Amino acid sequence: MTRLAWLSEHREPDWFPDVEQAMREPEGLLAAGGDLSPQRLLAAYSRGIFPWYSDQQPILWWSPNPRMVLYPQEFKCSRSLGKTIRNGPYTTAIDRDFRATITACSAPRLSGPETWLNPSMIEAYQALHGLGFAHSIETYAGPRLVGGLYGLHLGAVFFGESMFSLARDASKVALARLVEECRRREIRLIDCQVASAHLHSLGAREISRPAFVNQLKQWVDVQPTQWG
Repeated sequence: MTRLAWLSEHREPDWFPDVEQAMREPEGLLAAGGDLSPQRLLAAYSRGIFPWYSDQQPILWWSPNPRMVLYPQEFKCSRSLGKTIRNGPYTTAIDRDFRATITACSAPRLSGPETWLNPSMIEAYQALHGLGFAHSIETYAGPRLVGGLYGLHLGAVFFGESMFSLARDASKVALARLVEECRRREIRLIDCQVASAHLHSLGAREISRPAFVNQLKQWVDVQPTQWG
């Protein structure tokens, strides 16, 4: 693809170019523009596309190749993490405080670029949470929220968006709870989007974009779900 597709206000909100038209440099950039309406976001995720942009940019839509995924049955729980889960000091919850979780995910990291979770993105995912599509897994130390993650659940796929940790292993504990929920709910795939050594250490691996899209076609069902 040599020319970036533009999502104008005159196009249907569920229209996107085919993901195989995504750029190779930068890898996976597919389109720009449009909005963050629930209809557009659900159409994007169901086709393997997600938004990621900074405040100085238009909305940018991505579908990288390869794709980092975690199959719940392949999750690697280390001995030390298992001990932390069994013996504390943490407890976990689902959707107890979605806004606090996504707000914590948006806080700047000590190392790394400025967060991509701007106020418009936060409100967009909050709207999806209200509709029953977006969910949070939270880790607490007593009453204090110390870690967690959030993402979208569509059919047998959980699209992980971001996580945070304010205490040792707090985000890993939340991920372990997510894996437990996925196994219980027969969710077949956790989308991790882009590869990292941290995710790889937990059992995630890369698959090709065509393989990822084919699995979405089999497993995605755009219906709201109740968690908790």
